[in-house]
Amino acid sequence: MDTLTTSPVIEFGPVGIGVTVLTTWGIMLVLWIASFQLCRNLRSDPSSLQAMTEGIIVAIEDAIAEVAPRHVRELLPFIGSLWIYLVVANLIGLVPGLESPTQDLSATAALAILVFLATHWFGIRSQGLAKYLHHYVTPSPILLPFTIISEITRTLALAVRLFGNMMSLEMAALLILVVAGFLVPVPILMLHVIEALVQAYIFGMLALLYIAGSLQSQQVRQAEPGEPHESK
Repeated sequence: MDTLTTSPVIEFGPVGIGVTVLTTWGIMLVLWIASFQLCRNLRSDPSSLQAMTEGIIVAIEDAIAEVAPRHVRELLPFIGSLWIYLVVANLIGLVPGLESPTQDLSATAALAILVFLATHWFGIRSQGLAKYLHHYVTPSPILLPFTIISEITRTLALAVRLFGNMMSLEMAALLILVVAGFLVPVPILMLHVIEALVQAYIFGMLALLYIAGSLQSQQVRQAEPGEPHESK
């Protein structure tokens, strides 16, 4: 059942571990094992699996390059891991007996907070703490409260958007199956797959845009009036 929170499955005193956490740990373990095996068996004459994996990595690199061309190598580990995790997490609900972690608001909120922290971490590492914080009061300190509110609201929106879309998709699929029976399982399955991929792409792309904005904020403000801004 899709809920805002899940009941704990395992309890250690006051600490409870729910289905969302267990599923997330399982996804992380599977992805780690898969990555380890792929890296061990790299060949100059790639197998079909290696070629598919390389194609995925190249596609992610191209997407990052469109937004932050000078920071592809820097952003690839975080954005790539986020995208791959979201795709698997969104699709894991198709496996009988498993539930997608992204149908739990606490999981999407944790992902949004991770993006929030990564945005500032990349910005500070690129520009330095003083220069990065300076853009919050540029061009006027009056804008500081509005900037802070914007940072908070976009993080909340990031969490709620993914949670709401995944939960509504699951509920719609169940309602259609109840009304139409099992005569239309394939279209519903394809709808779930497409929507899961779309939601993973949107979340990852928004995260990429937020991080790219933090990397570019100081340079854009220092550019001369009328001078074209060069993307980083």
